[in-house]
Amino acid sequence: MAINQRLGALVVAAFAIGFTRMPWLIRLLNPVLGWLLTTPLPAGPNALLTVRGRRTGRPRTAPVAFLDLGERGLLQAAAPDVSWVRNLRESSEAVIRRGAVTRKFDATELAPETAGPILRELLAAFPRSRLVRAVVGPNARPPVAVLYSFRLRVDDAVADYIALARRQPVFELRADRGRQPCLTIRAQSVSPRAQDCLIRAILAKGVSRGS
Repeated sequence: MAINQRLGALVVAAFAIGFTRMPWLIRLLNPVLGWLLTTPLPAGPNALLTVRGRRTGRPRTAPVAFLDLGERGLLQAAAPDVSWVRNLRESSEAVIRRGAVTRKFDATELAPETAGPILRELLAAFPRSRLVRAVVGPNARPPVAVLYSFRLRVDDAVADYIALARRQPVFELRADRGRQPCLTIRAQSVSPRAQDCLIRAILAKGVSRGS
C-alpha cells in the first residue's frame, strides 16, 4: 500500500470512528460541512444532496458522499434508515451541489444483486485496508465514494458487496438532461438564499412536468 493510501486509511478510519462511536459529533459538524460544500474549498467526495421530503414535499438537504462518474454517479447510504434514502425512494429525483455547480439527476435504487458487482468492480484495483476493517467491524462500511476517493477497499468477494448493498442502499444517479440542463451558479455573486431558491425551482419544475 502506498504512503498516500496509508494516510487515506487513517483519515477514513478516523471518520469511521466518529460515525460509529460518536454520532453526536457528526450531527454537530454537519452544518459546518454543509456550509463548506457551498464554497469553492475542496471537500473530498462530499456533496450536498437535495431531495423532496416524502411527507411535506419540501426540499430537504443533507451532506452525502457522492461518486461522480460524469453523466452518472453513485450514492451509497451509511445506514439503511437515513432520511434521504426514504425520501429519494419516493421522489426518484436528486439535486447534487458542489461549490458553485448544481446538477439534477434521475435516481434509481439498485437491487443488491446489481449493486454488489458494480461496487466490487469499482474498488477491486485498490489495496484492502485492514485498519478500516478493524474500525468499522464486520457489517458497516464507508460509502463507496469515500473508499474510491481514498483508493481503498475493505471486502473481496462479490457476495460481501451484495450483502453490503442490502445493508447500505445504493442509488444510481443519471444526469437529467431531458428536463433540466445542468445549472452553474456563481457563488460570489449569488447569495445562499438565492442559491436555495434555484434548487427549489429545479425540484418544483420536475414536479410540474411529472404531474
